Amino acid sequence: MKNIVKQLVAILLLAFLSSCNKDPLDIMPDGRLTLEEIFNDELMASEYLNTIYDNINPYGSSYDYYTLLAGFSDEAHDNDFPQDMGRAPSRWYNGELRPNWNPLDIQSIQGESTPLTNGNYYRKNWIGIRQTNVFLANIVDTRYTNPQIKARLIAEAKVLRAFFYLELIKMYGGMPVVDQPFTDDFRFETLERQSFQECVDFIKQNCDEAILEAALPYRIAAEPDRGRLTKAVAHAIRSQATLFAASPLWNPESETSRWEAAAEVSKSSLEALLNNNHQLFPDYESYFYGRTDVSVNPADRETIFEIKPYRNQEFSQLMFVMHAIPSIGGEKAGASPSQELVDAYDMANGHPAILGYYDEEHLYPIINTASGYDESNPYKDRDPRFYATVWYNNAYYGEVNGTQRYIQSYLGGTDGISNIMQRTRNGYYLRKFRDPKQLDINTGTARFKKYRLGEIYLNYAEAANEAYGPTSDVYTAIDAIRDRADMPALPRGLSKEEMRERIRRERRVELAFEEHRFWDTRRWKILHTTDKLTTGMEWTKISDNNFEGKRIIAGRRRSWTDNHLIIPIPLGELVMMPLWQQNPGWE
Repeated sequence: MKNIVKQLVAILLLAFLSSCNKDPLDIMPDGRLTLEEIFNDELMASEYLNTIYDNINPYGSSYDYYTLLAGFSDEAHDNDFPQDMGRAPSRWYNGELRPNWNPLDIQSIQGESTPLTNGNYYRKNWIGIRQTNVFLANIVDTRYTNPQIKARLIAEAKVLRAFFYLELIKMYGGMPVVDQPFTDDFRFETLERQSFQECVDFIKQNCDEAILEAALPYRIAAEPDRGRLTKAVAHAIRSQATLFAASPLWNPESETSRWEAAAEVSKSSLEALLNNNHQLFPDYESYFYGRTDVSVNPADRETIFEIKPYRNQEFSQLMFVMHAIPSIGGEKAGASPSQELVDAYDMANGHPAILGYYDEEHLYPIINTASGYDESNPYKDRDPRFYATVWYNNAYYGEVNGTQRYIQSYLGGTDGISNIMQRTRNGYYLRKFRDPKQLDINTGTARFKKYRLGEIYLNYAEAANEAYGPTSDVYTAIDAIRDRADMPALPRGLSKEEMRERIRRERRVELAFEEHRFWDTRRWKILHTTDKLTTGMEWTKISDNNFEGKRIIAGRRRSWTDNHLIIPIPLGELVMMPLWQQNPGWE
């Protein structure tokens, strides 16, 4: 933690960027000024808050070599493995996670920044918390010409603090709840960790206080404010935080009261968002192609918060290069959707296609014979979200340079399975986030959507089912998501356990590649059943439009044991904080 304090001191010594043409979230305070001088001036005080935003990590493709978090879960196989054994996905699959080596947070270990390692989650979240505490402690006495601006900035700071805490505890578990600046003589060796629930209580408190502030808007309506936090973000944070706190990993005694609390929070947040002009975007596929429009009455009313791009590359530009089809302009295949994800998509008639597997290697699926699934033509008549997310063999891509292009992932095809990073190893490529009409890397503008309304519906459905069973409200929430995707409503009369399975399946497909599955398998404590391996489909071309397929193992993993449920705390922090206990399995 002393390292964190030193970093904050260094940050305060950075030169003041006074150009009015700068991004308002990039301005830094003048290092020659004291905190007292900074907070005696409303402009500089506001600029101090702007610096805190720089600690929001570039979620999306923000891991080693622009990898996706999906590749660290069972929803994808990252094609860096096994060609480049030094990359984070390969080291993760090999079970190399250690207290002194976290493939998800390489900068935290190396202490350096390179174009290929743009993480730093542990340090940046703590820096963000420390800075918000400094801001909130000093802004009280700052005089503002417009008190509403001051009130809004205070509320923003509280949402920021809640954001940083949630991201920190999702990965590392309970941390000290700190709401005041550290003094020069603070004894860090006396600092103790607090429980996950205590941290969530603090997160919710900050969000609740921000939501009550009239000066904080529900959405950003002007371009200069793009990227600032809002009441809608506060609702999303508290919805996710309370859901996590109620889940098996953090609720080992299965206290129903926690599920009830999570349900009430998500219900009230969902109602507030709907009452303030948030609604599901009408088309699932195109929703991910563009950047959210900023206006009082935007076309995109679903997005709650999207991430500022890493360096100058938009998220969709990175998808074009790093998680794409190299024969159509990409540099490497990146994270390819797994067969397990493909199997999770229902048939278009609403019936699950695959119910599970007869074997531990997932090569022999349990087919739902009532669904109409055809093993020889497995991609026919599936959930529309499947076609919006996955490129599969013989799928129509579109017109490329005047030629009708189909995906050729069969053996020997242009996009066929290969042992090089530029090709898929499991027969699939990622379609989501990239408009097929985007044939130039520089034309993409979409950003990673960190929070959106669809998640809140699913959070509420899950919490309410666990708390009260499959009530009509649970059906209404799930059916709203399915209806947007042109999928039939769920069948009535499901048991609580059956509804749980359907909700988990719905989260898996609706939120695919949006950084949820990695955390969901952990909070549900099912990692040992999901992450031992991933599979794919190997196709052989028999004749034109005639292929024969078989399931194959894409890669085995060693990152599924219980100690992988919670990431180990960096060793250096434990040395400075002797009262802290290392997370289970890493002692």
